[in-house]
Amino acid sequence: MIAAVALMSVAASAQELKWAYVDFNEIVMLMPEMDEARATMEENQKTNEEILVAMYDEYQTKMQQYQQKAETWTPAIRESKEKEIMEIQARFEQTQQSLQQEIQQLQQSLQAPIYEKAQNTVNDLAKAKGVAFVFEKSSLLYVDPAQGIDLTPDARAALNIPADRTLETLQAELQAKAQAAAAAQGM
Repeated sequence: MIAAVALMSVAASAQELKWAYVDFNEIVMLMPEMDEARATMEENQKTNEEILVAMYDEYQTKMQQYQQKAETWTPAIRESKEKEIMEIQARFEQTQQSLQQEIQQLQQSLQAPIYEKAQNTVNDLAKAKGVAFVFEKSSLLYVDPAQGIDLTPDARAALNIPADRTLETLQAELQAKAQAAAAAQGM
């Protein structure tokens, strides 16, 4: 009898719990701060590419010079030039790895506060609405909107994301930007 009463009280309290869901990826990707982070990342990528292209050009120049003149050089000069080319190649590879690590660290340092702000916003909205649980929308197999609360629209508003901005429009913006950059390089 006591167990039945306990079970009924647990079931009754479980029915009173409110739950919500949010498309966390959507709000993070569409935040104005993420646009700024993407711009900073693109700028750094461009700078890194310029550095690597300059190093590769140096390598190509030395290699062409070696191929054209190797037969006329003494063995000592040829060995010195081979060593120089190998050092340039090693420096290129080391720089490439170092720049890759720097980009990853920059990305993490730029995105961490964005994710934190989004998480804090969701937490504040959930508390304000008396929600006990918030789930990531993309991981739910089924959602009955009448049973749960979608925090995404409120989070979008709180994070100053324009109503007409979607992941699709973001994708179109990024594709247009990439095409413009490719066209500029082709000129």
